[in-house]
Amino acid sequence: MTERIEKLLKTLRSHEYKKQRTTKKYSFDNELKGLNKYMCSVKRLSCMLENEKPLFIENDRIGFYRYIPQIPTYSLPNGRTVEWHEGNITPDYDKAISNGFKKILENINESKNQNRTEEQLQFLEAQEFAINAVLEYCKKYREAAKENGLTELYNALGKIPYNGAETFYEALVFLKILIYTLRLSAMAHITIGRFDRYMEKYFEADLKRGVSEEELFEYIEEFFISINFDSDTYQGVQLGDNGQSLVLGGCDQNGEYKFTKLSRMCMEASIELNIIDPKINLRVDKNTPDELYILGTRLTKRGLGFPQYCNDDIVIPGLVKLGYTLEDSRDYTVAACWEFIIPGKGRDIPNQKSFNVPLVIRNATINWLERCKTFDVFQAKVIEEIRKECDKLISESNNRTDPPAPYQSIFVNDCIERAADSTEGGAIYNNYGFHGSGIACGADALSAIKKCVYEDKTISQSELLKALETNFENNEELRSKLLACPRMGNNDDYADELGNFIMQEYSSYLNGKKNNKGGIFRAGTGTAQMYIWDAKNTKATADGRYDYEPYGASYSPSLLTKPDGPLSIIKSFTKFDLTNIINGGPMTLEIHDSTFRNEDGVTKVAMLVKAFIKNGGHQLQLNSINRDILIDANQNPEKYPNLIVRVWGWSGYWKELDNVYREHILRRVEYSI
Repeated sequence: MTERIEKLLKTLRSHEYKKQRTTKKYSFDNELKGLNKYMCSVKRLSCMLENEKPLFIENDRIGFYRYIPQIPTYSLPNGRTVEWHEGNITPDYDKAISNGFKKILENINESKNQNRTEEQLQFLEAQEFAINAVLEYCKKYREAAKENGLTELYNALGKIPYNGAETFYEALVFLKILIYTLRLSAMAHITIGRFDRYMEKYFEADLKRGVSEEELFEYIEEFFISINFDSDTYQGVQLGDNGQSLVLGGCDQNGEYKFTKLSRMCMEASIELNIIDPKINLRVDKNTPDELYILGTRLTKRGLGFPQYCNDDIVIPGLVKLGYTLEDSRDYTVAACWEFIIPGKGRDIPNQKSFNVPLVIRNATINWLERCKTFDVFQAKVIEEIRKECDKLISESNNRTDPPAPYQSIFVNDCIERAADSTEGGAIYNNYGFHGSGIACGADALSAIKKCVYEDKTISQSELLKALETNFENNEELRSKLLACPRMGNNDDYADELGNFIMQEYSSYLNGKKNNKGGIFRAGTGTAQMYIWDAKNTKATADGRYDYEPYGASYSPSLLTKPDGPLSIIKSFTKFDLTNIINGGPMTLEIHDSTFRNEDGVTKVAMLVKAFIKNGGHQLQLNSINRDILIDANQNPEKYPNLIVRVWGWSGYWKELDNVYREHILRRVEYSI
């Protein structure tokens, strides 16, 4: 680590830079009066930029930090108040950085000269207005850089973002400008996408020009640090839930797998820096060499909760099944947490709703159990409840309307050519995704009902219903019988096949249904925060779970299950054809940090990841944790200022998490290998 990087890290961790920000609260209601819906959006952005003050971090060459931490709401002409725009998209960074805003302005003018309606012209004029506002601010920032003696940044801003970048450094600054301005336009969860793909040409060009690998590595680390400074100003459930996911590796559009020198440097930078952003996602497949899994495990060892692994062998055919082209499917990236999206072409909303599996199984139990003489008949009623819940969520989703986002639409392909906002049909893909929370909990509930009520007949239907309604009060013996039944995660076909049944019925019914944006619905296995939020709406379930008790995080065993080990979990959770439930949602495993203390342990974890991929897993995230340390950190937070954990699809600092998430992480099973 160079001296420059050490100083930047020290500044980041001191939080002293936050003192440069203003505490003033802004409102731009007067400036937006009488404007059309598109101009309202970009006028707020321009007002933000007019009031932003160029800030610099000592020793930094990237720039573009927030002066105004809070973005004010605004009202559309119809009276609707807009705070944040739906995110979880990956802009077409490649096109923007390569062409510059000059070329984009030319494209807008060409589109304006077509036979356009008044509304289409308003949209294009708003985009033009937004770009000019950004360019004007960059001029102001350039002059401030000159005044502060930042010659390298001053020179770069003399070219970009008006023109395209030529060097790796210019491309990094351009990328930061895009992140900064998109966030200022109130876009939530803007992801970084396939960084090693769109930055590769600048990286290679610099190498040919004689720039050293050491200098390029320093640029990478500096950029990674720079995107951490303002992450506390981003919208999210918790600090850290900011969407700054970055994807490495994976095949190109011709199907050829690539993991380049730049890819490796990004991994090594993340290992060295040990900070929460960017959150690394590593695309792998059945031919991925062992040494890449070992490199990934060295990053896991740092305790950051990433890389998250994505299996091209499952994801790509799964996306093709949903109607994405093969070429686009090969180019997939991930949204803020894990959901699979297409960079530059999609306005998918992959976290539209959560399908609450335990609640569905509970509803079927309460409504139908006493009337079903056989388990097969009961299962048929479960199918009815699954479809009923899907229909309800579909109906709610199809009432959705989104405020226009003309600045963000600049970076979504075809919006300019169609003269249509990405929220109004301008994007190529407009699909909705559902999470699937508590799948294992639902499977375990069905397992207990099948065994105790129908097969062994140790619990009557009425006894179970009473226990569920009373939260097992004075009935621990009955609850113990439920807990002793086969459970998903122990490689037991009895429970696993019931999990497969749930996923099959849920995904086959939901996938492909049409939404109100001309797209479709997609089923997934993720939970995001819904392992807490959905559980708060769900009373006791037949797996022995108490009222409102949390589910397991994403695609993982119930918190009530004590699996035989991680390999048994992998075998249980890869029996289903996961190409059929591909909205996203990783298997989540906690590995005790002692496992990583020698090379043998690192290799064993790497081979566990490989086994997951070989067995047909779709996504995997590993947390290196030590419960004793976490408990001590609760009692002595000053000893662990930089302790990081994986929460769901993101990583955050332990000291900043709400207690409900800390408690959940402490309840997860730690495995040693």
